[in-house]
Amino acid sequence: MITSSVLVMFGLGLACSVILAVASKLLAVEEDPRVEAVLEVLPAANCGGCGFAGCEGYASAAVRDPDTPADRCCAGGSEVAAKVAELTGKAAGSAEPTVAFRRCAKTEGNVRALFDYQGLLTCAAAKQLGSPDACAYSCIGLGDCLRVCPFGAMYMAHGQVHVNLDKCTGCGMCVRMCPNNILEIVPLSARVMVLCSSRDKGKAVSDICGVGCISCMRCLKDCPGKCIQLEGGVIRIDHAACIAYGPSCLEACAEKCPRGIIRRLESSAAARDEAA
Repeated sequence: MITSSVLVMFGLGLACSVILAVASKLLAVEEDPRVEAVLEVLPAANCGGCGFAGCEGYASAAVRDPDTPADRCCAGGSEVAAKVAELTGKAAGSAEPTVAFRRCAKTEGNVRALFDYQGLLTCAAAKQLGSPDACAYSCIGLGDCLRVCPFGAMYMAHGQVHVNLDKCTGCGMCVRMCPNNILEIVPLSARVMVLCSSRDKGKAVSDICGVGCISCMRCLKDCPGKCIQLEGGVIRIDHAACIAYGPSCLEACAEKCPRGIIRRLESSAAARDEAA
């Protein structure tokens, strides 16, 4: 009786092993060696700037999906794009380098603090109690963006975040983390920027910030290229249109803004370095 049971169990085990072996052959997914090759040339930042969860996801899509371009890795830039293009047989493309930009000048505008926040030292936690500053749209300054930046491109100074343009790749992780939405991704070639995210207008802004945008609309009226819009109460610049129109747009907005809050990108970078 015991012998029969052992033989039955042995037979069942053997049958299951055969079934599993056959299934593994029939259901096996052949791995394209190019996926591993592409993964090896990527910077392994897993920043998500390409639109995928990580480098492995992008490597797989770059090889298998004909619509996924070779230049989606913002961290790797043109050098990595060329290598991915060579491995996948796609065009390298000419993706515009981008960087993160801080739309806030609360230090310069002498924005006062409303209360001394003593809770968990994250912007997200402080936001739950309302803005610690008089401006509800200012940089909270507790470094959530800095902690998620995989490239060490962000640092804190004088209560607000600053961006090191030489290190920033425009991956967008900081933008997704900021609870006040004061960070945005812009082309590195952008001519002018708006250093304010306030959705308030006129006196409500000038009472709390010495340089904040008061939505006077001068920039919209004076821009010859029609490169500026008011979206959701915030001034936005169409950088592609501005660049295409030419340098004459600079005088129309940056030099005529009564608050001086629209500035040339290089001037904004210099202001950040000086503040640091």
